[in-house]
Amino acid sequence: MTAPFKPDESPLGRPTTYQAHYDPSLLFAIPRQYKRDELGLSNGTLPFFGVDIWNAYEMSWLNMRGKPQVAMAKIIVPADSPNIVESKSFKLYLNSLNQTKLGGTEALLELLREDLSNGFGAPVQISLTLPENFSKVPMGELDGMLLDRLDIEVSEYSPNVSLLSSAKDEPAIEETLVSHLLKSNCLVTGQPDWASVQIKYVGGAIDQAGLLQYLIGFREHNEFHEQCVERIFMDIMRQCKPQKLAVYARYTRRGGLDINPWRSNFSTGQPSNARNARQ
Repeated sequence: MTAPFKPDESPLGRPTTYQAHYDPSLLFAIPRQYKRDELGLSNGTLPFFGVDIWNAYEMSWLNMRGKPQVAMAKIIVPADSPNIVESKSFKLYLNSLNQTKLGGTEALLELLREDLSNGFGAPVQISLTLPENFSKVPMGELDGMLLDRLDIEVSEYSPNVSLLSSAKDEPAIEETLVSHLLKSNCLVTGQPDWASVQIKYVGGAIDQAGLLQYLIGFREHNEFHEQCVERIFMDIMRQCKPQKLAVYARYTRRGGLDINPWRSNFSTGQPSNARNARQ
């Protein structure tokens, strides 16, 4: 695994030679603290817990007789792991298995667990879906009241926390809100990242029009998926002061990978990994 560096030192946006034989050194780790410092989250206890759910749709390797094998992989990374792994390097690493002979799925899982746990700096959970079970992979949309129904005027395309407000002096309500209009851009390349986002909270009613304008404000914002979700969580907590809050984003895939960060300060169980229509 490559030692952790800043994003501009990653393989993103650079010409790439794809390696077809196993090479764990391709994984490029980036410390989470690099962006958490911007959010005022110093090293120590985080105000949330959660996971990043990665889905890899282009897993392939060779069995011991040289016959190609395929599968889909789900990787669950704890939000308190020291690092994220840059997604292009993740893709390059997975592709390095394409011409690698392995003695079965258990051997593959053991390899992935060791390498990815080293990359993220904490144990990760990995499961495979083999071709005979592809038809059982669930699909579904995020539940909640659709913010996108609102007829609003938008003039800002960078996040503006002043758009967020809530009825803090009114009785608390429990509400789940959803938008499909979240778009951010890669921190290094500027390529667009598309997502649906779900916000669950208990507290004073959040102004929905302002929340939608705030989310649309990520449209020209440059950050990785995980960082965007943590920014949304912290901005809502600080501006709206809910008693409970969970933010979950389902990003569309790029390079055969999608990343779905979830951050919460109350126990709801991990969210569903059902694939959205756009994924």
